[in-house]
Amino acid sequence: MYLDVVDLRDFYAGDHGAMVRSVIGGVVRARWPSVAGDRILGLGFTTPYLALFAGEAERTLAFNPAAQGAVNWPGAGPSSSALVVEDMLPLADAAVDRVLLVHALEMASDPREVLREVWRVLAPGGRMLAVVPNRRGLWARVDSSPFGYGRPFSRGQLTQLLRDSLFSPVGWSEALHMMPLTRRRRRRSWAAWERLGARLWPAFAGVIVVEATKQLYQGIPVARRAKATTRLRPVLLPAPAGVTTRGPSGTVAGGQGSRP
Repeated sequence: MYLDVVDLRDFYAGDHGAMVRSVIGGVVRARWPSVAGDRILGLGFTTPYLALFAGEAERTLAFNPAAQGAVNWPGAGPSSSALVVEDMLPLADAAVDRVLLVHALEMASDPREVLREVWRVLAPGGRMLAVVPNRRGLWARVDSSPFGYGRPFSRGQLTQLLRDSLFSPVGWSEALHMMPLTRRRRRRSWAAWERLGARLWPAFAGVIVVEATKQLYQGIPVARRAKATTRLRPVLLPAPAGVTTRGPSGTVAGGQGSRP
């Protein structure tokens, strides 16, 4: 179930959302330090993070699922956002070089179908970056942020999902190691808490960030040939009348014809 786009927009417009955008945006940018000349597609609610690549990528597209709703982005100039069906993207095969998924997989009714469609529009050798709630983290247990909604994942679940969708994980990161703070006083020290949590409890981060590459082939199980169970056996044919045949023991037998 997707959150409404107005709720997502309002969250990132506030202080709490600005803090989350700063933390996750740093991890996203560290994974993709250079995107010069690339075509980037954002699926879900990715506009707070696509802005990191403005002016560097060849183009950036923000696709919002129909059940979520869409807002105009960017605020100035031609709009790069569109309302789409997440498993039927209006793009040709191999149309983009990179795909960013935020607030997408955990909200989708069938995340495997979403990833298969992402695989289709991604160019050979392209990269996908997915940000999903961590099943072990506290952020998935509270509704003070959008990461408290939908289906959280573990690393093992994500790995299996990616492999089933013809993706190979190539890098893992975590973010939001701090507590899901709601009070403004406590949010002032979020940077210190983030650094401390990354050292002391990395497995309990709020979100998992996984980078994967597109597989161009998939192994096919080889079926073994069944061994032949039948053997050739000699067949005794009836001899014509008046013709004698010699059996294996040397006995002589006479053939009998059928009477009309």
